[in-house]
Amino acid sequence: MVYNLHYLQGLKLEVMKTMIMNKVSLFWILGFFLISFNSNSQNIKLSRQDRKEVRKAQMAANFNILDSLLNEKSFVLEADYLQNGYGFRIPVVSNLNFVEVDDLRGILQTGSDFRMGYNGVGGVTAEGIIGKWEVNKNFKSLSYTLQFSLLTNIGHYDIFMTVSSDNHAIATITGLGPGRLTWEGHLETINNSRVFKGQNTI
Repeated sequence: MVYNLHYLQGLKLEVMKTMIMNKVSLFWILGFFLISFNSNSQNIKLSRQDRKEVRKAQMAANFNILDSLLNEKSFVLEADYLQNGYGFRIPVVSNLNFVEVDDLRGILQTGSDFRMGYNGVGGVTAEGIIGKWEVNKNFKSLSYTLQFSLLTNIGHYDIFMTVSSDNHAIATITGLGPGRLTWEGHLETINNSRVFKGQNTI
């Protein structure tokens, strides 16, 4: 009985040693695997030419997405800057300064956090019906030009837009008078846009 007890204790000790050795081996194997994995990850860094190709593919994909947005007449240009006809350019709040196109209707708005303005948000809001509509693609530069008219209760406006595949957009608005105003910013889908529309200017 004593012999069996010593035998079992010895057997248990051997099993424990084996388990410890297996854990140590597993630890080292995982360690080497992680080192190897990290080394390989560092080797995967893209070359300058590869990065250029990836960028080119992204621009081509964006070009196709923009095609859908513009031809479906469903987008918002959220302005980061406004510029007048004399070249005076100021940064603005993008959710208050925008050009929105939604099917047959359009909105032009300027706004500011500091004043009430004619529309309740420090600027002017003109909403109306879109008339003439023309989209042109430039496959070489992966960009678009867009021209349309907007008939609102405060006037008739002509809008000329350029949109590049990096989502940079510029819209220049002219009316019956000599002045012009330019919205410069980026395009958003209507669902993703967070613009706030003020009261229509009377």
